[in-house]
Amino acid sequence: MSLINGQNPGLRCPWARGDPLYEQYHDEEWGRPLHGRDALFERLCLEAFQSGLSWITILRKREAFRAAFAQFHVETVAQFGPDDIERLLSDSGIVRNKRKIDACVNNASRVLDLDCDLDELLWSFAPPARPRRLREIAEIPAITAESTAMAKELKSRGFAFIGPTTAYALMQATGMVDDHLETCPVRVNSPA
Repeated sequence: MSLINGQNPGLRCPWARGDPLYEQYHDEEWGRPLHGRDALFERLCLEAFQSGLSWITILRKREAFRAAFAQFHVETVAQFGPDDIERLLSDSGIVRNKRKIDACVNNASRVLDLDCDLDELLWSFAPPARPRRLREIAEIPAITAESTAMAKELKSRGFAFIGPTTAYALMQATGMVDDHLETCPVRVNSPA
């Protein structure tokens, strides 16, 4: 258990305590602004794969996902065909859910169809920073007006497996919102 910014790691957000992989993800990635088409596409896919599962399951399989999905290079994934789908369905290193695999391949094609940049599109839904950090996990919403609008826009553009809850998780993971609690030593972009 490493210290966060010289602080007591026992103060980190409760969901991220006890597993070194969770702790590292929480301390170094979650809630930090992420940009770039392929990086955001990866998170969009991983959040979809997480649907119905725990995030630690996805974190433990993330390197296998990256290998299986060509490092989430959009042009490459968009070219995946039936043989690739079969390969993915037999890959025990990833979540073998046909609907989620199909959605990832579909979404790569939808990214290429965009008349704008994926980064610009997703970040256009980022809400203003909160005036204060949240005090308790119970205050963290599962969906917001912004995540609902993001999901609706992506669905209108043909994206699959993205609803308001998944969109909000994406917003948290990529720093569009900072849901680190008031007691958490991690400081990203919201007031102390």
